[in-house]
Amino acid sequence: MPDIATWKKIGIMGGTFNPIHTGHLLLAQWAMEEAGLDGVIFMPTGNSYMKDKEEMLPGSERLAMTQLAIQDRECFSCSDLEVKRGGNTYTYETLEALRSMYPQSRLYFIAGADCLFNIEKWYCPQKIFENCVLLAASRSGAPMEALEKKRCELTEAYGAEILLMAFPNMEISSTDIRRRRRLGRSIRYLVPDRVREYIVRNHFYEGL
Repeated sequence: MPDIATWKKIGIMGGTFNPIHTGHLLLAQWAMEEAGLDGVIFMPTGNSYMKDKEEMLPGSERLAMTQLAIQDRECFSCSDLEVKRGGNTYTYETLEALRSMYPQSRLYFIAGADCLFNIEKWYCPQKIFENCVLLAASRSGAPMEALEKKRCELTEAYGAEILLMAFPNMEISSTDIRRRRRLGRSIRYLVPDRVREYIVRNHFYEGL
């Protein structure tokens, strides 16, 4: 198990991970190298108030798949903080809890650059910016001018610290993986082998 208390710069990778896939892992690795992070904590959501729960596996299963996906990487860790929390999951609460747990560290919340345009609709955006640096990944070829303009707006309005990083286009999504399972198609190489075996063994996402 990694000793997170020794990490000075901690990346936080949140998501439903329904299921976790290769794109998530590559983004975490990319963020570590771009921002000089010591490690990344993967944080499967509990009950996300922004997600359709119809195809959502229980938190315990999504947590298990995430743990399988990262178990060989000392610089990756997995937290059950949101899965164990009752009620809806709010990012600001998670960040406040992590700040209390790791007061010696700086938190970097890893997200897609499109979140810049809707994060003000998230619950308590001011508290989000107070507790982390937002590390926003822009797909290669995305118009940086609009992103830079929005970054400046959020910095002025909230005192936010936002870093933009370029990230290669990857046409991998959890939605497509679930669709392929419904159609009986292979998901090999889209998810780590241990995760694929776990999904197949438990008949997840079949016939939804």
